[in-house]
Amino acid sequence: MTHGLHLAGRCLSILAAGLCLAMPLQAAAQAPAPPAPGAPGAPAAPGAPSIPGATGKTFLENFDRIDPSIWYVSDGWNNGSHQNCNWSKKQVHVEDGMLQLGFAEGKAKDRNFLCGEIQTKARFGYGTYEVRMKAATGLGLNSAFFTYIGPTDKKPWDEIDMEVLGKNTAQVQLNQYINGKGGNEKLTPIAGGADKEFNDYAFIWEANRLRYFVNGNLVQEVTDASKIPTNAQKIFLSLWGTDTLKQWMGAFAYSGPSTMTIDRIAYTALGEDCHFPESVLCKID
Repeated sequence: MTHGLHLAGRCLSILAAGLCLAMPLQAAAQAPAPPAPGAPGAPAAPGAPSIPGATGKTFLENFDRIDPSIWYVSDGWNNGSHQNCNWSKKQVHVEDGMLQLGFAEGKAKDRNFLCGEIQTKARFGYGTYEVRMKAATGLGLNSAFFTYIGPTDKKPWDEIDMEVLGKNTAQVQLNQYINGKGGNEKLTPIAGGADKEFNDYAFIWEANRLRYFVNGNLVQEVTDASKIPTNAQKIFLSLWGTDTLKQWMGAFAYSGPSTMTIDRIAYTALGEDCHFPESVLCKID
């Protein structure tokens, strides 16, 4: 279960139900300009291995700040009736070199909660995607690291997900969507709890293979090409909640503000060597 169509990125599809609500058109029109050449997320160098539509290049983001040439901060809408919070830039900030995505009480239109999300402006292709993060605590919450592209980008809906659900933070859910078709969920354990300590999550996306890693260990390998996305995608980090998706995310029970904390996020284009010591690429053959 994961995310789908969105005017500035995606909307969420719940199992087979396909619940969607795009953000207002004016919000999409206000999205900032593309990243400057040479910046993380800027167009890749000529000859870099990729797929059609990919504009992103290798980068490591340590979140000293939120660079508006690289990141778009979701603000002022939600993804549908299943989401009990509105995206708000007030729930996105950097503190002590960490990105903080929050979930808290706050009135916004018809919602009583605010939540945080960022997404890249560039689209990325085959390569290694990595994040070091600590998930939020709370029933009915979803701490998500994923890539997405879809119909509002005039592309088929493709997606790759690693999500920690508040109902059981001792595991992470893996999933991918290909042209709108999901059903590839797998749960893998997180020793000590994903909301208690920082953990490293990664996936390596290739044309005929998709591998998921947790703390450097391979936990899932997909070799069926029909279950591997083929379209370049944006990278997302988000924290959101629900009142209605109890079976999937747990019965929502607000007990105070909660935070998803991200230490770093990185992308390495296919064929390039690891470019920081903690990368999963430094640990595998």
